[in-house]
Amino acid sequence: MTTSSSAIRVVTIAHNVFRETVREQVLYLLLLFGGIMASAFALLPQFTGLAERDLIPNVGTAAIEVVSLVVVAFVGANLINREIDKRTILPLIAKPLGRADFLLGKLLGLWLVLLVLISAMTAGLLLLMGLAKVALPIGAMAVSSAFLCLQFLLLGTFALFYGSFTSSLVASLLTFATYLVGHFSADLLQLGKISNNPATKRLTEILFLLLPDLSRTNLKNLAIYGDLPPSDQLLQSAVYTLSYTLIVLALTIVIFGKKEF
Repeated sequence: MTTSSSAIRVVTIAHNVFRETVREQVLYLLLLFGGIMASAFALLPQFTGLAERDLIPNVGTAAIEVVSLVVVAFVGANLINREIDKRTILPLIAKPLGRADFLLGKLLGLWLVLLVLISAMTAGLLLLMGLAKVALPIGAMAVSSAFLCLQFLLLGTFALFYGSFTSSLVASLLTFATYLVGHFSADLLQLGKISNNPATKRLTEILFLLLPDLSRTNLKNLAIYGDLPPSDQLLQSAVYTLSYTLIVLALTIVIFGKKEF
């Protein structure tokens, strides 16, 4: 199998994932985001006069993250098992299609969906806040959205990893759990530092090294005020996230390569 033919197959699978997901789910998710934002504009000003300037942008960025998590947890975790349940994976792997190509195509398609979805919701948030005469730093918001895409690339890889050896429901729950653990892993390290027990401190350090640190890609609260970390720190976070993604993807390829159908 040549490299060019392998790339074509990966792109073909990615295109099918993108087309099917956009057709079946994305419109409803955009409506969900729109409903959250409409509710925020209608309800929050009743509680505080600062809602439009402070709370609504925070609600908007949080809604973008929640909607993206729903896509990863329910769509990404089902990408492999859906093909198995429909028995469509048998003719796919019977063709000159490597299992690694199959996984790469699924991951690429899922990430393209997330790129479009996150970009559309971020643009919608900026437009809504512009209409409300609340200026948000476009550059900082763009950087935050880019790192959110990196975060969900990693989570999408985890979703495929879990889906390669368990059911769709369990894979979805594990993806949610990974999201939660990943956002609190840095806090776990801090708890270990203030502990007087050396064993506890060592355990938290090991867990921090093993668990994904998603706080590195969580820039949404800083971006609202245009207060992003230095460029070298951003680069380190991007390299860390991509490296972790490649490790999880390699493990997924190994496990899926041994799976019997």
